[in-house]
Amino acid sequence: MSDNPYLNGNFAPVTQEHTLTEVAVTGSIPEHLDGRYLRNGPNPLGEVDPATYHWFMGDGMVHGLRLRDGRAEWYRNRWVRSPEVAARLGEPLPGGRKHRAGLNTLGANTNVIEHAGRTLALVEGGVANYELTDELDTVGPCDFDGTLTGGYTAHPKRDPATGELHAVSYFFGRGNTVQYSVIGVDGRCRRSVDIEVTGSPMMHDFSLTENHVVFYDLPVTFDVREASRTTVPPLLRRPAQLVLSAIIGKVRVPDPIAAMAADRGGANTGFPYRWDPRYPARVGVMPRDGGSADVRWFEVEPCYVFHPMNAYDDGATVVLDVVRHPKMFDADRRGPDDGPPALDRWTVDLTAGKVREQRLDDRPQEFPRVDERLVGRRHRYGYAPAVGRRLEQGSALLKHDLREGTTTTREFPPGTEIGEFVFEPRTPDSTEDDGVLMGFVHDKRESRSDLLILDAAGLDTVAAVHLPTRVPNGFHGNWVPTGR
Repeated sequence: MSDNPYLNGNFAPVTQEHTLTEVAVTGSIPEHLDGRYLRNGPNPLGEVDPATYHWFMGDGMVHGLRLRDGRAEWYRNRWVRSPEVAARLGEPLPGGRKHRAGLNTLGANTNVIEHAGRTLALVEGGVANYELTDELDTVGPCDFDGTLTGGYTAHPKRDPATGELHAVSYFFGRGNTVQYSVIGVDGRCRRSVDIEVTGSPMMHDFSLTENHVVFYDLPVTFDVREASRTTVPPLLRRPAQLVLSAIIGKVRVPDPIAAMAADRGGANTGFPYRWDPRYPARVGVMPRDGGSADVRWFEVEPCYVFHPMNAYDDGATVVLDVVRHPKMFDADRRGPDDGPPALDRWTVDLTAGKVREQRLDDRPQEFPRVDERLVGRRHRYGYAPAVGRRLEQGSALLKHDLREGTTTTREFPPGTEIGEFVFEPRTPDSTEDDGVLMGFVHDKRESRSDLLILDAAGLDTVAAVHLPTRVPNGFHGNWVPTGR
């Protein structure tokens, strides 16, 4: 057993790809569920160094279930074919020359969505995102038909009114800027804007409202020492540190140099971002049609936010419901283990020029979701799994009623671990919370996983799709209806 916790238990990778048909079901899959439930996560292929392996750096693996007519037609899991994964599997490289569409050594391991008829495996930090087939085979890197190069993000937001994807992307080679972009319903970038920030932060996510874009410029930043340690030979590390220190926050890193650094380091190596107590913590609010000069910045207490639950405009304020971590990548450099995350509400007062911070629920939780039809709009309900140390999956699902200020808890049996749960309405016009929640549940005793389908209103089990294999702890997924 490794002494790296992110290589043990249900963090440990699976070693095979499966194609299973007619998967066993208990209960009744609702007839309105016609589509695919997809989930992405890190799953290193081959040997890794336990001393340097970081959970966020594992090769990407997408898991998927096809549901239709009350049946589970198939389950598949597939590694995303980055150059390194394809080489280890002895396969030709999908996409060929397009592999310069962003740094591509690391496979896209964080989220998986559908947009403009494409299934996309996503990651952040300047790394390439990948297009997959409906059956999860890798097509190749996606740069939105050449309209957005240099990588993307793991957390785009789909505007419910227009269907467009809004995103904020970061990469240390951008210097002291992040990029706001809008991908149209045709799958092409129609707008991109560089936004100046304090330095080179890890901006994992952002928030979108009907009128504003919200940036989280928080104290987890690119660490030149760690980057040079994992990508540069020992005799050249000090010069590389000096060069990177001069570049970060001043000019862009030339793409060939950045790509060479990534290729030298390889996937599944150390993580080049860490907590920086000298870096100011702040949020920025920009009108959707604005630019860098239009961003208003507001100080907040030092912390880190991976995932906002949702955000909305309320008169002269912007309301942000976020999962707040007290620190990140400070004491523990191999994964997220620097204090329990809790659900907070930040109310940005655009008139008074300040942020009111309020604790909504202090139970450790992460991976919050809402009804996607309400992204950027006032929401009543939010759903989040309880988590333990290192974001280890817990055995309780929390349903927050933000209007009433109450929380309903669904406890699962001892020995089970749950991940993120995704909401899907019963019909397109159903009211909020009228639908189902879907997510993977791992049985530690049997070392296998189920896809559970819950009634969102009461959190009772509607159906369970039984997999004979295990789905490791991972990150994000979505329900993709047929024909969207």
